[in-house]
Amino acid sequence: MIENSLIDEFLNYLKFERHFSPHTAKCYAADLAQFCAFLGGGVAGDRPAGAALGATQVAARGVLGSGGVNTTVVAEAGVQQKLRDVDTEKVKTFLGHLGTLNYSKSTIARKLATLRSFYKFCMRRGYVKSHPLATIKTPKQEKRLPKFLEIDQITKLLATPDDNTILGARDRAMLEVLFSTGVRVSELVDLNFVDVDFTGGTIRVRGKGKKQRTAPIGPTAINAIRKYLELRRADARSARFDQEALFVNKHGQRLSTRSVRRKLDKYLAECGLDPSISPHTLRHSFATHMLNNGADLRSVQELLGHQSLSTTQVYTHLTTPRLKAVYDETHPRA
Repeated sequence: MIENSLIDEFLNYLKFERHFSPHTAKCYAADLAQFCAFLGGGVAGDRPAGAALGATQVAARGVLGSGGVNTTVVAEAGVQQKLRDVDTEKVKTFLGHLGTLNYSKSTIARKLATLRSFYKFCMRRGYVKSHPLATIKTPKQEKRLPKFLEIDQITKLLATPDDNTILGARDRAMLEVLFSTGVRVSELVDLNFVDVDFTGGTIRVRGKGKKQRTAPIGPTAINAIRKYLELRRADARSARFDQEALFVNKHGQRLSTRSVRRKLDKYLAECGLDPSISPHTLRHSFATHMLNNGADLRSVQELLGHQSLSTTQVYTHLTTPRLKAVYDETHPRA
C-alpha cells in the first residue's frame, strides 16, 4: 500500500508557506528520498549499476519532476512509520553511511540541515514527539573563500560577446547585468521588461522566498540592455517572442539558468579564462569589488539580498589587503 507521505506534506509547506525555489525544494526532496531509502534497507543512488530497485527504493526515489514541487513524493507505508520512529542513533548510522560513500562535509551538512528542517516541521505538526537531531552537531566545514574575478578578467569576459548580433547583444547584456547588480542567475532569468527602470537606473529583483528588492544598475549595463532590445525589436520574429521576459532564447522563450551557464562556458573558452567560473562567480566578484572600493557590509548585504549579515561577511576575508592598507595609512602606530 502506498500513501501520500509526510515528505509530500513537508514539500508543499516549503513551496506554499516558505516560498522556497523549485531548485531548493528539489534538493530537500532528494535528501529525504535518500533517507527514506536508507530506512527501507538501502541508500538511494547506492546500488550496483543495472540492479533492480525494490518497492521502497522505487517509491522513495521519485523526488521531483521538471515541473517543480508538484510531483508527489511517496514512500512505502512501512517507511512512513519508520520516519516517525527515527531516533538519534538511526540518524548517526545514516551519517556514518554517508561518510563511507565519500560525501564532502558540505554535502553531509546540507543533508543534516534537510533532516533538521523536516523533523522540526514534524514536531510542530505533532507527527513526532522529539527531535532526533537535537544532540547531533553539524560537521565543521572547511573554509572556502568565494572565487572572484579581477577587474581585467571581468573586462575581458564582458567584451567577448559580439553585440552586433541579437544573441551576442543579449549575452553581453546578461553578463553586464550579473556583474553590475550582483543578482543571482535565477533572478536574472526571472527579470521582465517592466522590472528595468531605464531612467532611474534600477531593476526590480524577485529574490529568494518571493522577496522583492530594488537594485541599482550601472549605465554600461543599461546601455547593453538597450542595444539588445533594439536588435530584438528589429527581428522579424519578435512578435512571437515572450513579450514579458527580458531575456529570451533563440526561439523567443524565457531563458533558463542552465542556458545562461552554457553561454558563459562558451565565452570563458573563447577568452581563455578559467572554465570553472560560474554565473555565481560574477556575484562574488560584484560583492568583493564593492567592499574593496569602500562599500560598507550592510549595504552590500542589502544589494545581494542576503537575509543574514553573516552570509555577506564571507566576503570580508577577500578584502584583507585593502583593510591592511587602510590600517597602515590611518593607525598612529602602524
